[in-house]
Amino acid sequence: MMRPNGLAREAVRFKPASFAGTFLALLMSALIVSACGTLLETGLRASVPPERYAKAPVVAAADQYVRVATGSGEDREEEATPLPDTARVDAGLAAEAAQVPGVTTAVADFTFPVRTADEETGSGARRLPVPGGVLTAHGWGSHVFTGTALTTGSAPRRGDVVLDTATARAAKAAVGDTVVLQTAAGRREFRVAGVAEVGPADTTRRHTGSTGTVAWFADAEAPTLAGHPGKADAIAVLAKPGTDVDTLADAVGKALAGSGAEVRVGEERGAVEDPGLGHAKQTVFGIGGSFGGIATIVAILTAAGTVALSVAQRAREFALLRAVGATPRQIRRAVAGEALLVAPLAGVAGCLPGIGLAHWWFGQLQDRGAIPEAVRVHVSWIPFVAAIGTGLLTALAAGWAAGRRPARTKPGQALTDASVERLRPGVIRTVLGVGALVGGGFLTGLSASSSGDGAAGAALGVVMLLMLAVALLGPLVARLCAGLFGLPLRGAGPAAGLAAANSRTNARRLASAITPIALAVAFSSTLVFTHTSESHVADSQLRAGITADHVVTHPAGLPVDAVTDAARIPGVEEAVGLLNSQVLVPVGSGEFASLQGAAIQGVTGSGADLAKVQDLNVLEGSLHRLGGGRIAIDRTLANSAGAGVGDRLPLHLPDGTEVSPEVVAVYGRGLGLATVTTDRESLAGHVTSGFDSMLLVRGGSQKALTTLGEVTDASGYATERSLDAELGAWTGNTMAAVLGGFAAVAAVNTLVMTVLDRRRELGALRLVGATRRQVLTMLRWEGLLVATAGVLIGSAIAAATLIPMMRGTTGEMPYVPPLMYGSIAAAAVGLALLAVALPARAVLRRWS
Repeated sequence: MMRPNGLAREAVRFKPASFAGTFLALLMSALIVSACGTLLETGLRASVPPERYAKAPVVAAADQYVRVATGSGEDREEEATPLPDTARVDAGLAAEAAQVPGVTTAVADFTFPVRTADEETGSGARRLPVPGGVLTAHGWGSHVFTGTALTTGSAPRRGDVVLDTATARAAKAAVGDTVVLQTAAGRREFRVAGVAEVGPADTTRRHTGSTGTVAWFADAEAPTLAGHPGKADAIAVLAKPGTDVDTLADAVGKALAGSGAEVRVGEERGAVEDPGLGHAKQTVFGIGGSFGGIATIVAILTAAGTVALSVAQRAREFALLRAVGATPRQIRRAVAGEALLVAPLAGVAGCLPGIGLAHWWFGQLQDRGAIPEAVRVHVSWIPFVAAIGTGLLTALAAGWAAGRRPARTKPGQALTDASVERLRPGVIRTVLGVGALVGGGFLTGLSASSSGDGAAGAALGVVMLLMLAVALLGPLVARLCAGLFGLPLRGAGPAAGLAAANSRTNARRLASAITPIALAVAFSSTLVFTHTSESHVADSQLRAGITADHVVTHPAGLPVDAVTDAARIPGVEEAVGLLNSQVLVPVGSGEFASLQGAAIQGVTGSGADLAKVQDLNVLEGSLHRLGGGRIAIDRTLANSAGAGVGDRLPLHLPDGTEVSPEVVAVYGRGLGLATVTTDRESLAGHVTSGFDSMLLVRGGSQKALTTLGEVTDASGYATERSLDAELGAWTGNTMAAVLGGFAAVAAVNTLVMTVLDRRRELGALRLVGATRRQVLTMLRWEGLLVATAGVLIGSAIAAATLIPMMRGTTGEMPYVPPLMYGSIAAAAVGLALLAVALPARAVLRRWS
């Protein structure tokens, strides 16, 4: 077993300052790895306890994922993508499940939104005063497991409705009265058959964002009113007392075999009633997995650089030990022992704030609606062991690599070698660095020739390989930067000239400071400007694409007759309703097959009608044939899926239904408007809410349209859409802050370590007559050189990543707001100067 030898213990004991930087770097590394690991494990294990189905021990529901298999045999893998909307099952399965021994009853459950009417009808039907104008509707049969109970009246039949007590009281509606409601089947009048007290399981807001206002309809009529005739959200199975749940689940599964329904028990029931769980798991898994992988690599690179710098700064000590007889094994054991002493403590200290970061990040996502409130952060020992182990292995590997040369140097040459910086980097390091550089260049070309997700995937490899190349070829890059920037520095005075000379002579020291700054700038710029570029293009396309005079929207969806009502308003030339959702499109092939999410709009009317209020910028084909199994798609999707006009494009509708419509047009404004355009009829039966999302109107007055919803123009709607994109912007900026902040701390840490290690040099300058001000000025010039080089290298890497990626995904160049880029550059320069000035002042006090 390896234990720290005496050399390691004494080094840490008598020179603790030299290990402070290593400790901080490893601590930050553990913080990042443990936080991302916690989020990753939460994404894998996330679940929600059942609320609506708490009293139904067995629930049968459709699979809420589309699964794509790649490879074969032992290499076969399956990728599950959550559906944009709810997949449903045949409502008739309830009768089959009810026949299973041990089942008391099986209920087809329905949950869907209904809207209140905007005005009372002439027949005297009442308008329900509901906040937000939307009620959550269920089939009455669900009362047997939700706890809802009638207080007056009877169960509903066809044409009836049961209201909750609060709504009935507010509307002054009694049994026998008539109310008017808007459903997916149209505006209808319903007789109030009864009033019920809402049960505990009917108060859940998971499914449709209910405000607590509930209505119940007859089970035979509910699926039609929901817009899904013959379909149910799930089948809730109630068991006889004493029935074993697992045995019952197996029996129900056999009875429903081949129907497409999957049997769920335990906490799996919660996933059925909360469709957002799948997307939440995907979001958290993406942050903890994809971003966590990048963050871990950055953490390893920066921590390894700091450990190597710490070892290199003590080259003279190791040389002296070799000169007095220390063996290579003792030197290597000393370096490894230092890692064993420092790394575990730093890892434990970093894991504690890592938990806090994971909880904060998770809480922010919940506050923004990306994760259901019932989901909790899962904390276990696994991420902490990974974080501590990663830090320890990084310290050992970096220390071994940095300590190889002093350990194998002959005692007679040790002191001579320690006093002179090695000019050429190692062969292995150079070969690996050149390989990473070549690989980054190749992926840059691949990203430039790809589109959609292919371009984005290649771009990720670009930034990682180029940063690895900078880390490996650091001394060569630093020497080049010192040579280039040294020319203007020579003419800026004696202090600047001395800074240039120091930079050329100590390229390794310079490289250790440039690399983390370049990391911070590269990753921050890539993450931030990816979003600004996409948002800028989307906003431009949206403003140019909406040619209607008015855009009408409503939080609860537009009235079912909104298009007809708008067309009757004097002066209105055209009114087109749009139903918005998401579809999944298979892209790639073989091992690279995957599902790509795409926004879809269902058009009320013809393609010719749509062209009067929306300019999609059609590049090929025509919108006139739109509808009846024919769609139009954006050019980026056409490139990703390899489809063009006349081809069949396989896709999964929001509820998972597979279709292969014909492509009749390809257009250029999909990022701002919608990636897929189809007729409303093809989409309406596959979404939970069948109410139109927006209404585009040409002509008429804004005042006359206010009875339908909120009215604005294209510019106002574009501004509202920008607010909807805040989650994506926040997520990207948070990632940039976490990753860039970590790299910035590493840069400051490295610069402080470098300055403190130069006590003798700075003291010598003071002894030969240099003033305190001259020494500080020299250090500021060095800090400025380091910061400038890091900013330029990081910006070049970001440009090499963003330009081909944006050309492939949006067809445009990246959009970089000058003020935002200036803030990133100024922060890097300011931190570098501060990290140099503060420790330098402390060192120079001894020589005052």
